[in-house]
Amino acid sequence: MLTYIARRFAATIPVMAIVAFFVFSLLYIAPGDPAAIIAGDQATPADVERIRISLGLDRPFLVRFGGWLWDVLNGDLGQSIFTNLPVTHMIAQRIQPTLSLMAITLVLSLATAIPLGVVAAWKQGSWIDRMAMITSTFGFSVPVFVVGYLLAYVFALELEWFPVQGYTPIQNGIGPWFNNLLLPAVALGLVYMALIARITRATMLEVLSQDYVRTARAKGAGQRAILFVHALKNAAVPIVTIVGIGFATLIGGAVVTESVFAIPGLGRLTVDAILRRDYPVIQGVVLMFSFVYVLVNLAVDLLYTLFDPRIRY
Repeated sequence: MLTYIARRFAATIPVMAIVAFFVFSLLYIAPGDPAAIIAGDQATPADVERIRISLGLDRPFLVRFGGWLWDVLNGDLGQSIFTNLPVTHMIAQRIQPTLSLMAITLVLSLATAIPLGVVAAWKQGSWIDRMAMITSTFGFSVPVFVVGYLLAYVFALELEWFPVQGYTPIQNGIGPWFNNLLLPAVALGLVYMALIARITRATMLEVLSQDYVRTARAKGAGQRAILFVHALKNAAVPIVTIVGIGFATLIGGAVVTESVFAIPGLGRLTVDAILRRDYPVIQGVVLMFSFVYVLVNLAVDLLYTLFDPRIRY
């Protein structure tokens, strides 16, 4: 078991190195001269040269990458071109709304999608199954920003049950904090719910046809025990896999959702940085999201060993 965990941790090192290389390359993959784009149309050649030197564009690529990587390993993600603030400070200011939104979305999605997929498989062909699949198809088909605007119009503007936009820190009370994030979490989580529900249903249908499930029924096991003890545990590996893969959907959707609901999180920070061509901020945020995604996939790999002990060998 410890050997397996050590191997999985070791495998993340080259992955993060490759991710860091591509994140650093964002500055140079973008079309045009980054210094000229940042300086603007009215800049003089001296202004462009000054920005090029401040970005280190006058040095060889590998030298710049090595210096940047060393700074990252020491916790320094650079300095914003427009605010002159450290990127780590700007991320720290914006991280709580994004983490709160993703945490609520994750809990709502798992608590809704897994039972929905289990019941849909149990009631295959019934109206419950059809409604579950219609809902999941709707979740896949409608973009996040459309769902967000629809929810805001109905529940915030018309019914006035929730705030239209903004964010309340959790320090000011769990109630206002949750109230601000519920609509964005539902809008963000609809695609995630649909994905998990469909995979859960498909996997459960396969497991429910296995001999050991029929044996459990023959022994008089209750339906709840069959579904959530015998079947769901053996269907957990594909479900956990899709939860980890779908986490990328949450990261990408958070950018759109925070813009729709005016949540001052990392998504809004990313959009603002892209519009201003603030490359150090873009690099820092993308690197952080990539690192989180790698850690989530590492956690998924480790969870496999809980549901299928054969994997650890």
